[in-house]
Amino acid sequence: LTCDDTNFAMKAGAFSHAERENVALVMPDTSPRGDDVPNVDSYDLGVGAGFYVNATEEPYSKHYHMYTYVTEELPALLESQFNIGKHGLRSITGHSMGGHGALTIALKDTNKSWVSVSAFSPICNPTKCPWGDKAFKAYLGSVDAGLAHDATVLLSEASGATVYDEILIEQGADDNFLSGGQLFPEHLVEAAKKVGQKVTLNMRDGYDHSYYFIASFIGDHIAFHAKRLRSKYAEILALESSSSLDFSATTGKTITCQAMVARAPKQPLTLETITVDVPQKGEVRVKVMANALCHTDVYTLDGHDPEGLFP
Repeated sequence: LTCDDTNFAMKAGAFSHAERENVALVMPDTSPRGDDVPNVDSYDLGVGAGFYVNATEEPYSKHYHMYTYVTEELPALLESQFNIGKHGLRSITGHSMGGHGALTIALKDTNKSWVSVSAFSPICNPTKCPWGDKAFKAYLGSVDAGLAHDATVLLSEASGATVYDEILIEQGADDNFLSGGQLFPEHLVEAAKKVGQKVTLNMRDGYDHSYYFIASFIGDHIAFHAKRLRSKYAEILALESSSSLDFSATTGKTITCQAMVARAPKQPLTLETITVDVPQKGEVRVKVMANALCHTDVYTLDGHDPEGLFP
């Protein structure tokens, strides 16, 4: 609540941990913004407090679609423009209202879009707390409509095998919002026990709701997600490798493919469609998975090799 994407970037101390684990960090905003975005004079509603739902009530219904933004629009942008998060290779975490968003988005997902989920001081049972009561009435028209965005309710209604091997939650024991009846992590833990979902709740003595708390334990959460992302990535590579080694569709057949061809020295390479014949006696046909120019290639392409043949 009240934050934007820069709070985490400046205060969480997360980048060195992400660098060490070789993962990308993506930090969405907490609400829509702009001159035409409706707002109220309240820290827990409007700009800075989107609650990660798709609002159905005026005046919020036009712009406040944070659920769709995080689950559809942003992932599509990252995949198409930055090649990040393909094949469900993404995890989700958040703090406070963002923790509520992370938990509910992960628990509502039915397409295995997320490898893992964690949260810091999350609003675990928003239909039972003042923040959620206010937000769901304003954005969705009623508290009952917010049941579909309540992590404790979603988990209690889960059936069959749980999707996540573990859900990791950090909670400051001296958090005034914990004692003030806004967070209710114990409700989530109880619901998890009933359905067999493992939840690790770390109660941290001496810590409150601030970013000092996040900075103290963000490394643990990045490592938690990175471990699972690497495991998922290994599965993807194994599947791609097994499929790439299946040559049954081309065995005994002429194939066509695209190649960058050097037609003459000191000339740009041209992208061409070439034909690769069936191997004859004493020949093999090799599938090239990746390629790069070596020094000899460059030497020949520059016209310095008297034995260089083109194309």
